[in-house]
Amino acid sequence: MKEIVIKQNDAGQRLDRFVGKAVPLLPESLLQKYIRLKRIKLNGKGAKRDTRLSLGDTLQLYINDEFFEKPKEENSYLKVSTPKLNIVYEDENILLADKKPGVLCHSAGKWDYNTLIANIQAYAYQKGEWRPKEENSFSPALCNRIDRNTGGIVIAAKNAEALRILNDKIRDREIDKKYLCIVHGRPKPAEGRLEGYIFKDAKKNQVYVKDRSEPGAKTAITDYKLIKSAGGLSLVECTLHTGRTHQIRAQMSHAGWPLLGDGKYGSERKNKSFGETEGQALYSYKLRFDFPTDAGILNYLRGKEFEVTDIDFVNKYFG
Repeated sequence: MKEIVIKQNDAGQRLDRFVGKAVPLLPESLLQKYIRLKRIKLNGKGAKRDTRLSLGDTLQLYINDEFFEKPKEENSYLKVSTPKLNIVYEDENILLADKKPGVLCHSAGKWDYNTLIANIQAYAYQKGEWRPKEENSFSPALCNRIDRNTGGIVIAAKNAEALRILNDKIRDREIDKKYLCIVHGRPKPAEGRLEGYIFKDAKKNQVYVKDRSEPGAKTAITDYKLIKSAGGLSLVECTLHTGRTHQIRAQMSHAGWPLLGDGKYGSERKNKSFGETEGQALYSYKLRFDFPTDAGILNYLRGKEFEVTDIDFVNKYFG
């Protein structure tokens, strides 16, 4: 039997989800079975799987020792000797990182030391802000993700309370994000709204824009504003009102203005004429914490705005 005392970064989690993190090798089916059989007790008594944990609670886990072995990648952050980060803003609760195009937010399957999260965890560990051996389940985590070949601001939470709040705020669309992109052609009118329906083909990791609703399609709304045009290209600012996969890329292409360098939704011929075939010219360059509702320990961020001004493709074509 092992005992775990619930700490600050563990409090508020569901019993089953916490145990799933604290005992990573325990299969989900067995976890749920052990809760039903009361082989997982809360303060000496059986508990329901959705019971919320409180600071100071004690869990008694009657689970075989082999399930407590840590996965090999558990200490992978130790192998990142010099974290590579472009920090836009940082405080005791959050870190805003400028993710460059070509960098993955998370590993795709096998652990990758070059991902953004691996470098953020290594950075927090080396600063002494995150002590893994003292944590039962928490590690610094990303609150939003950006496609590999898209750059921009990514939010990381340094503690569980900040992570919970930011996840809620993103879900409730209380964080405003603006994107810069370069498109072929010149949008007309110069400012407008694109409204349609997006259907996702998960097998192809591609979406399709529909003008009318159909089963499986979701509403997609994007505001755009032309900033400047030159040489057959236009620099455009986009604001998302919905958060669909590849939304800006697909909707701008559907409207007749595909993104420069976009091999999935754009024009291969036009991209080659500019020598741009390695990824779309798209950047999540500005972020504002609107927070019309209470944000707890993050209330101090209300109204603050952060921006990335040094963007390679903007400098190259409109610098």
